Amino acid sequence: MPLPEPAGAAADAAAATADPTAGHQERLPDVSRRYMILLMLAGIGSSMASVAPSAFSLAIRLQQIAPGRVEVLGYITGLGGIVSLLAGPIVGALSDRTRSRWGRRRPYLVVGTLVGLVAQLIMGFAGNILVLGVGWLVAVLGYGAVGHGIGSLQADKLPEHQRGKVSGLTGMAQMLAPVLGIGLATSVVGSPVLVFLLPGLVGLSLGLPLWFWAADTDSRQLPLPTEPLTAAGMFRKLLFSPRRHPDFAWNGVGRFVFYFGMTFNTTYMTFFVAQHQKTDVTAIGGLVAALAGTGLVATAAGAFGGGLLSDRLHRRRLFVLLGGAVFASGAVLMVTSGSVAGLIAGSALTNLGLGVFAAVDQAIVLDVLPSRAEAGRYLGIINYAQQIPHALAPLAAGGLMAVGATDGTRNYDLLYLVGAALALAGGLIIMTKVRTSR
Repeated sequence: MPLPEPAGAAADAAAATADPTAGHQERLPDVSRRYMILLMLAGIGSSMASVAPSAFSLAIRLQQIAPGRVEVLGYITGLGGIVSLLAGPIVGALSDRTRSRWGRRRPYLVVGTLVGLVAQLIMGFAGNILVLGVGWLVAVLGYGAVGHGIGSLQADKLPEHQRGKVSGLTGMAQMLAPVLGIGLATSVVGSPVLVFLLPGLVGLSLGLPLWFWAADTDSRQLPLPTEPLTAAGMFRKLLFSPRRHPDFAWNGVGRFVFYFGMTFNTTYMTFFVAQHQKTDVTAIGGLVAALAGTGLVATAAGAFGGGLLSDRLHRRRLFVLLGGAVFASGAVLMVTSGSVAGLIAGSALTNLGLGVFAAVDQAIVLDVLPSRAEAGRYLGIINYAQQIPHALAPLAAGGLMAVGATDGTRNYDLLYLVGAALALAGGLIIMTKVRTSR
């Protein structure tokens, strides 16, 4: 007896009928090198504007208006994460339906950036926790729309043989953006407004060229979906049918497993290193900085190199498996090595594997999208596989760290080894289960 279809199945079937590109690789014209560079610059800009507040500016402003209330930072960023999860597919689905002279995606780039800038002003002038929190939620919505717009443009415009290269470039941009954004914020730390606004203004300047020279084409002549836009219909946009789109579903499973394991590694790295060095976390600042610096270079190299090679060699799944294997080998080296050099080498390997996996898996996502007409919706759904592990993995880590722990210690070695196994398993799932991408 066949299994019942999930609630999103009707929407999937309607999309497949309306979208002639569903279920096979359509031919798209090559995009220019200039277009790739503009996409990368816009990605750097939006990431700078959104990451700097969450990683630095929020903490500074919170300390100014509510000294000692450190726990509030977790509440604010946690609520932002929930809003991002819920809004992503909805914003994507709305952009799929947008018909305007500026196209489907460009309005979300423009409006999202402007909303984000307004939100940064609100946070800069906030006099209490409530206003600061509201400002952050508005910023999440604004810059989330920008990120979805950039991702959807890649799905709309990129031919199959350029997806790895562009995914590598945008992945590299996402690695560099937090460093640049936080650097800008620290340069104006004395101004509660500029510490939020300066990264946003620089992000705006980096996004403007894409808006005006290369973003999108008139979408007013495109047919609208026949399904009416209702509250129930929007909820169905959060779901899809794994039976109809098994490659998309399996890629999501593999991505979820990989990032679950990766989060074990990244969340507790400082405590892991301190325990291995038999010292306190306050005494390893220089070593953590060295690990972060080499990790940044390794991740950027893995993203760009992996994406470029996957295009040139016409292979995707093998590189995803390779990324998981390199990540796992690096985590094992960090556990087994007793030297600082071993920790740095292992950390570099984990970040190299992360860069390869992230860039090439994003190219696979573009390969197996169930519908180009609803690219925004499906990109919002697949992002769940990356975002949810960041919330759930730290909760699961507590139980693993308690296994075999004595005298107040934590079993970080077990945590890292399980993370390594999950990273490798994520690559294996995509390698063996995804069929329509090479």
